[in-house]
Amino acid sequence: MTTLTSTPGGTSVRRPGPPSPAPGRRTPRQGGTILAVPALVWYLVFMVGPMVAIFVIATLHWPGMLQPVSFAGLDNVRTVMDDPVFWDSVRNTAVQLAVALPIMIVCAFMLGYYVAQRPPGHRVLRYLLFIPGLISTPAKAMVFYAALSPDGLLNGALQSVGLGSLTDAWLASPSTALACLIALDVWSGIGFTAVLFAARLNSVPDELGEAAQLDGAGHWRTMWRVHFPVIRDYVGVVTMLQFLWTLFGSAQNVLLLTQGGPGTSSTTLSFLVYQKAFIAADLGYSQTVGVILFLAGLAGLLVIRRVFRQNY
Repeated sequence: MTTLTSTPGGTSVRRPGPPSPAPGRRTPRQGGTILAVPALVWYLVFMVGPMVAIFVIATLHWPGMLQPVSFAGLDNVRTVMDDPVFWDSVRNTAVQLAVALPIMIVCAFMLGYYVAQRPPGHRVLRYLLFIPGLISTPAKAMVFYAALSPDGLLNGALQSVGLGSLTDAWLASPSTALACLIALDVWSGIGFTAVLFAARLNSVPDELGEAAQLDGAGHWRTMWRVHFPVIRDYVGVVTMLQFLWTLFGSAQNVLLLTQGGPGTSSTTLSFLVYQKAFIAADLGYSQTVGVILFLAGLAGLLVIRRVFRQNY
């Protein structure tokens, strides 16, 4: 393809234009779209598909995998809302998030800030903090069971120092079962989160902290008034991750340690989904709770994003 251009003398000069693509030859943009098709299909089948299935099953009366299915409409919603076990699980989940999430994020940020200052042995400390993230969930549950059982390490330590009156069946007591699960959540998540914060804080220019200290700010004010605002958006991302892990992942800890008891004192929403689906064989009820859990997670993410968005 050529174009005609005029020179100052009024004559026309023929210049070659950009080459046109050969017939049947794909452009780079078309090739990139084709490369994205397998990932898109995978996402639609294994992510969007199950999500749609949750909403569909929530409208069905399905008493077991091999049982006949009938349309229930909103009957499952009425059953869930009239069930006191559901409201106990809502309360337990709210307490779990309200206690575990702030403790985990605040302590992890402070610990990550300390590691980012590169104290002696900070490389070894990073590995030690990451160890809980490398341990499988059953192994973590066994560690806490060994410590909190009636003849476990905690009661033994209390008796050895003359505080035998404080011993308790921690995992079998309605007043302490949920607290033990919260302690497990904090212990398993705080080190991993601290390593993430330390990695992000290492990218903050050292001049910011040095300037604040020259102005008379100590480590505490430098940490919260200088470094925290700089990585505020990253704190929001980590908080959202921990929120999702705590909200949706608590069922495995409940299953391994307390089975939701005593009574319903440690039953959470995610465990209730498992319990109704695989123990009570009520798939419609289970997925109705799953829809509520999904909506609660979505609302929580929006709130966290708004709270931690940058102000500049």
